[in-house]
Amino acid sequence: MTEPGNDVDAATEPLFETPPLAEQERMVEAILFASAEPVTIADMSARMPHGCTPQAAVQSLMAHYEGRGLRIVRVGEAWAMRTAPDLGYLLQRETVETRKLSRAAIETLAIIAYHQPVTRAEIEEIRGVSVSRGTIDLLIEMEWIRFGRRRMSPGRPVTFVVTAGFLDHFGLETARDLPGLRELRAAGLLESRPPPGLSGLSEHDGEPHGESEAEDDDEGQGEMFDDDA
Repeated sequence: MTEPGNDVDAATEPLFETPPLAEQERMVEAILFASAEPVTIADMSARMPHGCTPQAAVQSLMAHYEGRGLRIVRVGEAWAMRTAPDLGYLLQRETVETRKLSRAAIETLAIIAYHQPVTRAEIEEIRGVSVSRGTIDLLIEMEWIRFGRRRMSPGRPVTFVVTAGFLDHFGLETARDLPGLRELRAAGLLESRPPPGLSGLSEHDGEPHGESEAEDDDEGQGEMFDDDA
């Protein structure tokens, strides 16, 4: 005959034991390997058995991959499995694919990245010229920028911020990891005078502002961001 106390104890015991950390690492590893996009801790927790601690498993997995050909990296609020940077040359293609951006698009993207969250009016104030809807639409279509929160000001203007895809493309953990002017010049990506938006000023350093967006687009066809191979 079963005593009443035993029934209470049985009811409070979990139906399944929590997998050991080593098994949780294998689960996280499988999720990250199979996912084309970075995965958040919350998404991992929803997929894994009850009681698992994916955050601890991720940290342990990072240590396991230290110095190996793959790395576990943070992308915004999510995590992804990526090739070690020093081995990237092994995956290069003979033909490098490029995606051309106009000068207007490059300047707009830079302003959003360094000043986010920023409204369209603020972008135009920094650039000194109007921003066409096509430029914003292109960057949204590329999934490099997205809509942010509306400002609590007259008209409730929408703001723009960069996406996790933008950070992932350029190997950044957060927007705070964007290079400064000194680093950009050292890498040969900037001339002595930075483009609009990167100087932290609200206006050009004496540059004329008579050019139109269409002129920017025509002149900027030679400038581009290179897609990672």
